[in-house]
Amino acid sequence: MYADGEQSRMPTVEIEYCVPCGFLSRAEDVQHALLSTFGEQLDAVTLATGADGVFVVRVDDTVIFDKSEDEYDVDEIVRRVRDQL
Repeated sequence: MYADGEQSRMPTVEIEYCVPCGFLSRAEDVQHALLSTFGEQLDAVTLATGADGVFVVRVDDTVIFDKSEDEYDVDEIVRRVRDQL
């Protein structure tokens, strides 16, 4: 039973990627790694189209990876998501 009748809510991950930059395959790689690693611990891993070089990963609206600040590394993104669970 949860306090106050609340049910446990699983996090949602959003991967926003630049379409013109060709980042779809990168976004799919991250999505696959997260779903393979965390399976039913996540509510959803969604892809959102963007532009202007964007590649950002959010867990429940909290940015955990931003290409403009971080070097792309799938394993590091997975670790950062794990830290949010």
